[in-house]
Amino acid sequence: MWTDLLAAYAMWMTMAYLTDAWKLNLKHAAAIVNLFWGIVAIMPVGLQFVVDTFMGYYWMVLLSSFSYIAGLGFLSMLTPPDLAAATATCSAYDPECIGQGQKILFFTALALIAVGFSGHLVSVPQFMADQDSHSNHRDSMLCHLFISFTVIHVPIAGAFAIYYIKPWSMRYGIPAICTLVATLIFLTGSCSYRTYRPYGSPLTVLFRVFVASASKIFQKHPRDSSHLYERRDDYYLIPHTRRLRCLDKAAIILATQPLQQQENNSWRLCRVTEVEETKSVLCMIPICMTLILIGVVSSIGTIPLPILVWFYTLAKQLFGKLNFQIAELTRYGPRIGIAVSMIFGILCSITAAKVETRRLGVVKSHGLIDKPEETVPMSMFWLLPQFLLLGGLEGIAESSIDLFLVKQVPPSIDQCMVRFCVAFLGVGSIGGVLSVYVVGEISGQGGKPSWF
Repeated sequence: MWTDLLAAYAMWMTMAYLTDAWKLNLKHAAAIVNLFWGIVAIMPVGLQFVVDTFMGYYWMVLLSSFSYIAGLGFLSMLTPPDLAAATATCSAYDPECIGQGQKILFFTALALIAVGFSGHLVSVPQFMADQDSHSNHRDSMLCHLFISFTVIHVPIAGAFAIYYIKPWSMRYGIPAICTLVATLIFLTGSCSYRTYRPYGSPLTVLFRVFVASASKIFQKHPRDSSHLYERRDDYYLIPHTRRLRCLDKAAIILATQPLQQQENNSWRLCRVTEVEETKSVLCMIPICMTLILIGVVSSIGTIPLPILVWFYTLAKQLFGKLNFQIAELTRYGPRIGIAVSMIFGILCSITAAKVETRRLGVVKSHGLIDKPEETVPMSMFWLLPQFLLLGGLEGIAESSIDLFLVKQVPPSIDQCMVRFCVAFLGVGSIGGVLSVYVVGEISGQGGKPSWF
């Protein structure tokens, strides 16, 4: 887990690499970083399906770790001083020294790191829970103490070390080496880990319900819902509801075929419980879509300053824990928490706009409009309030969403819905990039200077 945090801090520095070495403007560099984090948030939906259907958690941890190592290793090797001899280019950090091969390698590395991040998100927590459930109390306490120590202290030390180490090859190389060491340590215990065979994905149930209901689109609903197919001897049953009745056709028993023959084809006949699970997912989509706006607001926090990133992480953890404790005390706690997170998003956007207005005023008053390389005489701690609000926004939103899903959806699909919610946050992050591009194009029409 600490390697994930250390690698995340290294990725926060990527925008500085793009502006310093590639000489991209801040808008383009932020767009690349936000697209990366958006893809990291969306990809777990597909990887969770792969884990539940084919691979299992152990192999996903291993595969994503190797992807991590390869991606961070590529980043550490693609800097101009390291590739100058191999590519016959100059060794300075200038755009002229960045060849096409280096650009391809850079985006390949980002893709591999995204797979590593997403793979760890879907596999590491559950894999650790599987091991923890079979350990004694003393071993469990020691494990939690060790994890707490490393998660808190290693990223803090690593974040400041990465910032003050100047060579970019070392900034990316240190997380790559740490990930390699962590993977080797993980492999040493492979014989003692408890692993389980994949049990199937809830997404498969959703697809089966859609296919079965579509295949019976012209069938009439029975007058009594008790005539719909259900295995009454199962310990886990969800009663029938009258919402989205078009999906009930997946549970219609055809009179033209023997029941046993229909039961053997799960893509043509589904249980009422499976239909109701699918209904729950579809009914949650409008709620999940509101998270897109939270993702858009979250995309503003990509300034590569470790001290601000640390305050953001601290605020996210503190607000998340506080909201979790308060929300459990009342029935409407999760809903109130989601509303509060949106208020935090509004305040964060207003604060960011006010700070930017002040920065532009300082630039004009000191005659720095045509001097982009000059330092603006303004403390970076003007950015601290918006990063604290941003951390509070994400911490409250994540804990509220988890509690809300626990109370609103069946236990069999709650993990699936969490992935969907995070994916919508990722869509919001990508949407923030698109909105900046569209507004910039529109505002720059007619020869006018673009807002960005």
